[in-house]
Amino acid sequence: MSFPIQNKLVIGIASSALFDLSASHKVYEEGGEEEYRKYQEAHIDEILGKGVAFPFIRRFLNINKHFIKQAPVEVVLLSRNSPETGLRVMKSIAHYGLDITRAAFVTGKSPYAYLPAFNASLFLSANGEDVQNALANKLPAGLVLPSLIEDDEDDMELRVAFDFDGVIADDESETVFKRNNDVLEFHAHETRHVATPHRPGPLADLFQKLHLMQRLESMAVRRDPDYRRILRIAIVTARGAPSHERVVTTLKDWGVSANETFFLGGMDKARVLSILKPHIFFDDQLGHLKSEGGTIPMVHVPFGIANLPK
Repeated sequence: MSFPIQNKLVIGIASSALFDLSASHKVYEEGGEEEYRKYQEAHIDEILGKGVAFPFIRRFLNINKHFIKQAPVEVVLLSRNSPETGLRVMKSIAHYGLDITRAAFVTGKSPYAYLPAFNASLFLSANGEDVQNALANKLPAGLVLPSLIEDDEDDMELRVAFDFDGVIADDESETVFKRNNDVLEFHAHETRHVATPHRPGPLADLFQKLHLMQRLESMAVRRDPDYRRILRIAIVTARGAPSHERVVTTLKDWGVSANETFFLGGMDKARVLSILKPHIFFDDQLGHLKSEGGTIPMVHVPFGIANLPK
């Protein structure tokens, strides 16, 4: 028996994040809903190209192949399409062999409100308004940014990277820094509060449940020393000493950890990301979401003070 959905790690994904819908979107923008419907019906048997989040989702679903009895993860399609116009998306899902069986088609509306119904720890979309509205309603969401798609089918390791402030944790400390853009004030604040864990940020639940997946892998290693781990989690933060210590305090209090943690002290994150090569990287600041050649899938989490109008 697989886990009930309330016990799974669930990701909700819009078709715009999973597939390349640029041609379809252009038809909708220029011709409206009716022309879009006709276009999708006329092209129903044409398989959609891979979108920014495709390599991440394919590897995420692969976790179930290693834990068949539990099947601990699930992906749900959450779409603005109608069931009729969504048929092309479902055919493309079947073509690529993605184990996605649940879907919500809300016919032009934003689907983010249904995240709690599906117990989703993340909603990925290329629609900025949907993502911002989800976060405004305290639901976990991220905006996929355009990038080149690289999907090595022989490499099934899943590498997920997170910024810390405003993503895993709240933006309390970022607020202190942004108040005067004073790094000394920021470090002094973190030193005073070094023993106080941060409150959870928008993707804390996702991070914590990924850690549970790693615990399943640790159990698998104990049963079979030849088991090859498939999940790597990294934190890539602009923090440096002495503010690094509160990150450690927070993760220890939550009972979680990362495989790799980088305290960069303001160094360009792209220098690390180009070596780590995550299949997805979450950050609350657009200025940090860049990579050499534009080949790393980037997700903007427009949360907190870093995203207020200037």
